[in-house]
Amino acid sequence: MSWFGFGFNAFGQISGGDPAINEDSAVVFTPTEIKCHVDEKCEKSNCLRASWSRRASLHSKGGRSLCLAGFNSPSWICGTGCTDAVIGESFLILVFPDRVESWDLDNDEKIPVWTMDVQTSRDGADNTSMPLKIPLIPGGYIAIKPPFYRPLSPHLKATRLTLGAEHCVLLSASGAVYTWGLGSHGQLGHGSLSSEEQPKVVEALWGMRMRCVATGGWHTACISDGGDLYVWGWNESGQLGLPSQAVRKAQKHQSTQEMGSSSYGDEKEGEKDEQVFISIQAFPALLDLTSSSEVKTVGCGSRHTAAVTFAGDLYTWGWGQYGQLGYKTSFSDEPHLVEFFREKQMCVVDVTCGAWNTFASVVEKEVATS
Repeated sequence: MSWFGFGFNAFGQISGGDPAINEDSAVVFTPTEIKCHVDEKCEKSNCLRASWSRRASLHSKGGRSLCLAGFNSPSWICGTGCTDAVIGESFLILVFPDRVESWDLDNDEKIPVWTMDVQTSRDGADNTSMPLKIPLIPGGYIAIKPPFYRPLSPHLKATRLTLGAEHCVLLSASGAVYTWGLGSHGQLGHGSLSSEEQPKVVEALWGMRMRCVATGGWHTACISDGGDLYVWGWNESGQLGLPSQAVRKAQKHQSTQEMGSSSYGDEKEGEKDEQVFISIQAFPALLDLTSSSEVKTVGCGSRHTAAVTFAGDLYTWGWGQYGQLGYKTSFSDEPHLVEFFREKQMCVVDVTCGAWNTFASVVEKEVATS
């Protein structure tokens, strides 16, 4: 399994010091394979996390070795043996079988600033250890800024949790979705722009079992057991895949400049009113991604979204100024296939997003033989 990255690269968070990539360029438009620059003998990366300016990936080598790339990424942090990681702008969270550590990336001291012992087995159901689904840990979750540990009610029975810029989304064992935090852009999905201090169930999804959740800067996405994709929150850049007035105006302006003439001024007023634009979607909306395959997983950047189908295709939409959509466009409020992986006979199996970039995990497609 290999990871490919594209999008914002001003700090080398995609290139990782690879001389084959022009590090003077802030943009990587063509998906580029992520390699471990710490040890060339490391096997393929099997876990990758990203923030705005950094990327953390875990590579198998006996145990697991940590590879950091991007702004002010120290090489002295000891991540050998860690099972997962979360990278932020100030802190790095590392998960080990018996503990969680937080490292201050702006501090030269070579010790973690916070440590918490944890038990990785669940509910005593068996004696086998299970990897923690960070940021969830027993009894609560870990944030990328103090206070690092934040408790959760055991009645929620959380199985997944994701953190947006200022909101949280929790998936329970029953498939219910709970949200809390800032709600000013409709990102909580409760039908209002109000904030919530405590987890509140998204009633519009009640009765439909969800299996995957993702958070962007100010938008949210989830996938049902049936492979349907639901989105809500801010749509200013088309990140929900719904008609955006700002995106359509930008596209028309760009088209006008390229053609040298404009039909925009000749558009009838009645035609303008026919299109319904959505700036904020405060309730979950069903997004018809593709009729040929169900949606497997989804990731959200600051203002863009990426989804993987069970057929192994990657679709992206939203803000693409830095190439984070995998094709050259500044905005798109409609999902488009990232052709690169299909052309290279690669099957996308997972996706994760930094604020302004996208990382896709791929395997080679099996070629049918007669």
